[in-house]
Amino acid sequence: MSPVIEEHARARLITDGPLTRPVPVDLRYDAADDPRTVHIGLPDGTDWAFGRDLLERGLRTPIERGAVRVWPCGRTQLIVELHSTDGVEVFQFEIKTLIRFLARTRAQAPATGAAAAQSSGGGPEKRPSRTRPGPKEAQPDPKGAQPARG
Repeated sequence: MSPVIEEHARARLITDGPLTRPVPVDLRYDAADDPRTVHIGLPDGTDWAFGRDLLERGLRTPIERGAVRVWPCGRTQLIVELHSTDGVEVFQFEIKTLIRFLARTRAQAPATGAAAAQSSGGGPEKRPSRTRPGPKEAQPDPKGAQPARG
């Protein structure tokens, strides 16, 4: 059984106002659960799960899949935009934090046949999903995402 990779990080929550604010987030990867999936845990307990390849591609070029959009912002920042029925949350990450996390996930990912092809984008795409604590947890996201498990 592979160990779960968890990294506590800081992101900046981008708002309509003139100020942004730092927020703690948890980056998580569990190869035993799904070698293609990474999780971003937000301070309110919401867990977003989406394909690791979405973050990897977003480091180089804008990409969108379902309710998640990712794009580079200059040479040192990455923007992750999360859409839900509650609205839109936009986070700015240091690219070096995500590169370090993704490198750890690649080292942990199974390196055999189909799993390697899927984790590098050669397999079916991982659909983004959102899990929120409390009674809303069982409600599916209207854009087709399913609640994350785990």
